[in-house]
Amino acid sequence: MKILLISSLLLVAAYGGPVHEDDLQEIIDTVNLSGATWKAGQNFGEHTTVASLKKLLGVKRDKLRKLPLGAKHAIPDSSIPDSFDARDNWSQCASIRHIRDQGTCGSCWAVAAAGAFTDRLCIASNASFTLPLASEELLACCEECGDGCNGGDPYSAWDYFAENGLVTGGDYQSNEGCQPYEIQACEHHTTGKLPSCDSLPMSDTPKCQRKCTNAAYTTPFKSDHHKVKRAYNVGDSVKEIQKEIMTHGPVEAAFTVYADFLTYKSGVYQHVTGEALAGHAVKIIGWGVENGTPYWLIANQWNESWGDKGLFKFLRGKDHCGMESEIVAGIPIV
Repeated sequence: MKILLISSLLLVAAYGGPVHEDDLQEIIDTVNLSGATWKAGQNFGEHTTVASLKKLLGVKRDKLRKLPLGAKHAIPDSSIPDSFDARDNWSQCASIRHIRDQGTCGSCWAVAAAGAFTDRLCIASNASFTLPLASEELLACCEECGDGCNGGDPYSAWDYFAENGLVTGGDYQSNEGCQPYEIQACEHHTTGKLPSCDSLPMSDTPKCQRKCTNAAYTTPFKSDHHKVKRAYNVGDSVKEIQKEIMTHGPVEAAFTVYADFLTYKSGVYQHVTGEALAGHAVKIIGWGVENGTPYWLIANQWNESWGDKGLFKFLRGKDHCGMESEIVAGIPIV
């Protein structure tokens, strides 16, 4: 844990003062000179501030409500491999490899939930069902989940899957499914094929529509819904989380984001510098060990320009930033 031993006095001596949370470049320099297990770099526009990025972090952690614990798995601990990647284990499910984009909306709680549910439904159906499930309906229509683009609760999202179900719906302008995502995808990076997120206003929560918004999709809205049998909290046991992923597929996790996380590029992330910003939801798809450091393999939803092609590795086994204590999932009805 070398990076945790760096004192604030050393940082002040190196940079002439404490790290200011709005200065992403200063954060990058601090991380890369710290001997950390990861590398930092620019993921956002030159003039983007940490304050403006807080709006993408939409987990209301002060309002999270726990679900019942899921049943323990009968898999022996000795059967857990040193590394696991759901993309390889279920290669027939392209959704696991797909990186979604929440756009200029604090909808991480909904986008990660719909993504993990999509993966699990494909896995449970042996890839007979491969359409994406709609972040759009969950974001717009789940009133008990929270405040839409202003944040929500992943636990309530999975409860919504059990009670209401979710229609199909792909990415912005994808023309896939019943309700494609309405919020424009944008470039969370300095360059790219999409418009810069910096050039777009923060999005309002879309209006809830109890109909298919894609005119080309022929399945009726009511019959297009897909449900989980039950929603549950996985608990904070690393082995149980691993067994859950091995058995049913990716899970949704919530954690506290510090300012340095925004600059992640490669390696195994663990907090070095910067203030706590807010809660964020993501999709855990596997695990491994890099240079002796155990990690979770995780998909973000800031498109493939962010981080390591949209993915990141995160310290495993320490409940770092609360990552292992807020895992939620459900069993799809096939």
